[in-house]
Amino acid sequence: MIVLGPLLVIGGIGFFCWLLFTLAVFALPFFVGLTVAMWAFHAGTGALGGLLVGLAAGGATFCGGRIALASAPWTWLRVLIIILFVAPAAVAGYSATHGIAQIAIPSATWQLIISVLGAVAVSIASFARYA
Repeated sequence: MIVLGPLLVIGGIGFFCWLLFTLAVFALPFFVGLTVAMWAFHAGTGALGGLLVGLAAGGATFCGGRIALASAPWTWLRVLIIILFVAPAAVAGYSATHGIAQIAIPSATWQLIISVLGAVAVSIASFARYA
């Protein structure tokens, strides 16, 4: 049991890192969908209405970004669209890495360094998936 515990912890951290890198592409549509869903819920549409409006807004953001990326005539415009989608992924990568670093690393300086490295890694992975 003493050998199995650390192996499961390492496997769990690896799984969540893989999940973070895989889902980083959807950070902006998720943020937009969540924001619109919360706004719709507080506007009085109810839980189901807020969920449906949020899903529609997130899907429209994702599809709109893909269409804009495919139809952009200039390279600098494509890069700008990609950066618009990569920036929330970098914030999500920083937050997720910082949460993991707080568990494993006692020094605040090293937590910050590891968190920034995690944000850079997630943003590079997200950029590579879009480009």
